[in-house]
Amino acid sequence: MNSLYRSLEPTAALNDGEHVVTSFYADKRIYIRDHIWLAVLGIIFGMGVLWLMGNPHFWTGAVGAVFAVAVRGFYLASDDLKARWDLTNQRAMGPQERIADLTEIREVKTLGSAAQIITRSGLKHLIRFQADPKDIVRQIEEARVKAALQTSNGTET
Repeated sequence: MNSLYRSLEPTAALNDGEHVVTSFYADKRIYIRDHIWLAVLGIIFGMGVLWLMGNPHFWTGAVGAVFAVAVRGFYLASDDLKARWDLTNQRAMGPQERIADLTEIREVKTLGSAAQIITRSGLKHLIRFQADPKDIVRQIEEARVKAALQTSNGTET
């Protein structure tokens, strides 16, 4: 297995004339908040299904949901909270060799506490657990405009 596959930060070398504009890191407070919301939804769903099935111990749905989300949260926190995305003047580069050329991005939008990048080829990337995903969308959109202008002018910075 490629050792770069498990890297939690961008591993691609910068192109000639390329420089990092900013980096995005996961926010621990948002990670915890999102997992609390996930647990609440799991409680509602788990208890609801057991209640609809006529189970007199429907409350166990709450216990199961909280336990499942807590295990998931603790198990994945070490990876999710170390993930880094770099925005350069040419690309958005993420962990595990995820790369989107700015000129190939079709859409950038928010999805809960994440910013989602969708490329023209259909690839989707999530910059997850962000305190202000709208600001990340704004920064990527600004970088896209600059990259498009540089491409149309035939210049690089």
